[in-house]
Amino acid sequence: MPVRIALLSCMLLVALVPIASAATRSVPLGWLGVVADGPLTGPGAASFDGEWERMATHGVESVRTAFYWNEAQPYERATEVPSDRAGLFRDAGGVPTDFAPYDAVVASAARRGLGVLPVVHRAPDWAAEVPGDLTSTPRGTAAYAAFLTALVRRYGRAGSFWAERPELPRMEIRAWQIWNEPNLTRYWSRQPFARSYVKLLRAADRAIHAVDPGARTVLAGLPNESFRALRQIYDAGGRGTFDVVAIHPYTGRPRNVVRLVEMARREMRRAGDGRRELWVTELSWPAAKGRTKNTIGFETTEAGQAARLRSAVKLLAAARSRLRIGRVFWYTWLSVPRGPNSFDYSGLRRLQGSRVADAPALAAFKREARRLEGCAKRPSDARRCR
Repeated sequence: MPVRIALLSCMLLVALVPIASAATRSVPLGWLGVVADGPLTGPGAASFDGEWERMATHGVESVRTAFYWNEAQPYERATEVPSDRAGLFRDAGGVPTDFAPYDAVVASAARRGLGVLPVVHRAPDWAAEVPGDLTSTPRGTAAYAAFLTALVRRYGRAGSFWAERPELPRMEIRAWQIWNEPNLTRYWSRQPFARSYVKLLRAADRAIHAVDPGARTVLAGLPNESFRALRQIYDAGGRGTFDVVAIHPYTGRPRNVVRLVEMARREMRRAGDGRRELWVTELSWPAAKGRTKNTIGFETTEAGQAARLRSAVKLLAAARSRLRIGRVFWYTWLSVPRGPNSFDYSGLRRLQGSRVADAPALAAFKREARRLEGCAKRPSDARRCR
């Protein structure tokens, strides 16, 4: 009898090993996320509220989304606001500010326990070097720094938004991304970009930490030869003006994504900044092969998108500790597949007429997310593994 009991115990122990292994989280909470843009944040976004719940049930733990400065502060003074729009704006340091679209995004994320990384960019005409040009660099740094101050006071630690919405889980925003892809003229009109961008970055970093010393300033995501752009930022005196490096390693092969992270990490070490985290704030392969004329060089098929997503997430997770990779965001959650832009085919979900359909890559994302987050097929912790 003792022998049979011992054998049974061993069998049970062996049977439990895979379950225990499957239930072990291998990445920090919030490590894997998606970009939320397009229909999720534009006019009519309320009709897509169910997409936020779907994100949470498919392994998304954080979202990166644009907080457009030009839309929040289109007028410099209250006297310029049309009377029929006056009710939309609050005073933020003397500038009329419409927080409503961002309130909606932050609330939708908070209800599902999703962290938010805002990327704050696009100068309003009154603060732009070239009014009417959405690619324009800001005219000076004070107005942008003041806008960031208003955002941190609203959504950051002890922010007014959380006091006004006590029914929501308190998902305070503690990281702020300063602009998007400034090494490209489509986002930053003044090139070479580094010197003017570092001036803005320094002012932004001071503004953020003056309100929330524990918050993190995230560098703009750098695409293409990101390591060269990062070197230019360091050479322009950028060290010490941010807490996190960010890149957008767009390339044909998943293994080259890790190679680009390694090259950026090499520049960080060269500048004496090797201990800082690096975030991949956009990762994607549009499933646009044969569908668009204006190609960008790394389009693939639906099957190829799913395979590359799966491979890249595995490789980045395996290199996470070695390369201090703090976050990874897939671009994007929901897209509208029409027109000449290949990125219209990048969404894990696609808006097709009045219905939203899953892309094959969604199943790959969910599978990898759940594996990394320690969720077995029948998780015991339903709050964490939905």
